[in-house]
Amino acid sequence: MSGAGVPTLERVAVTRYVTPLREGGSLPGVVEGDDLGTYVCKFRGAGQGPRVLVAEVLVGELARRLGLLTPRQVVLDLDPEIARYEADEEVQDLLRASVGDNLGSDFLPGSFGYDGQTAVTAELAGTVVWLDAFCANVDRSWRNPNLLLWGDDLWVIDHGACLYFHHAWTGGLDVERGAVRFAGQPWDPSDHLLVERAGDLAQVDRRLTEVVTTDLLAEVVSLVPDAWLDPVPGAETPEALRQAYLAFLTARLATRQWLP
Repeated sequence: MSGAGVPTLERVAVTRYVTPLREGGSLPGVVEGDDLGTYVCKFRGAGQGPRVLVAEVLVGELARRLGLLTPRQVVLDLDPEIARYEADEEVQDLLRASVGDNLGSDFLPGSFGYDGQTAVTAELAGTVVWLDAFCANVDRSWRNPNLLLWGDDLWVIDHGACLYFHHAWTGGLDVERGAVRFAGQPWDPSDHLLVERAGDLAQVDRRLTEVVTTDLLAEVVSLVPDAWLDPVPGAETPEALRQAYLAFLTARLATRQWLP
């Protein structure tokens, strides 16, 4: 999944660290890039590690292909010089640990969190629920909606809690057995903030499975930068890890135990 003609995320150099977003334990920050854009940066050196960035890319880009609004993602190249001008020691340590490729998402100025008061169509709610079920998202509840309203539109954000299976890969990876296990793993919808608005999920499933093909999943997997694909026993190269992600996702697509 590399070479000419393969899509990649745009690369942007960080020119200035603006401010931290003190949400959760990962300490993302707002940064400016050399394209004059402003981004929410999720750092590879944060405590949750680069696999969170992998999940963000895979699920965020799949969401985009399902027609959901989600901020554009880029690879943010962080120069070590950026840390020299940061007074906060915690942030300075994070910047130093994150030199190189990090994940940026377009900053949506003036957006605010979804509170349930804005009408959401059954089609839109069903698409979000289907995506979260397929990707095993455990973080779309009223405690942490991970939905933004920007203008009149609903945007899905923050997918790092999806695809939990890769956190168990450190000790070694058996792709075939792991993919089968993930394929049959149910998903609990009871805490999901949109499930009651989702309408007929069987109809949503029929619509979306015409879109989500093995080729589409392979395209999404190919977008993950090598720098975030740390080798594990059983998958020692970035390409082997991409193939593992593809195997897990295609195996789940072939089952329906996960669909509410």
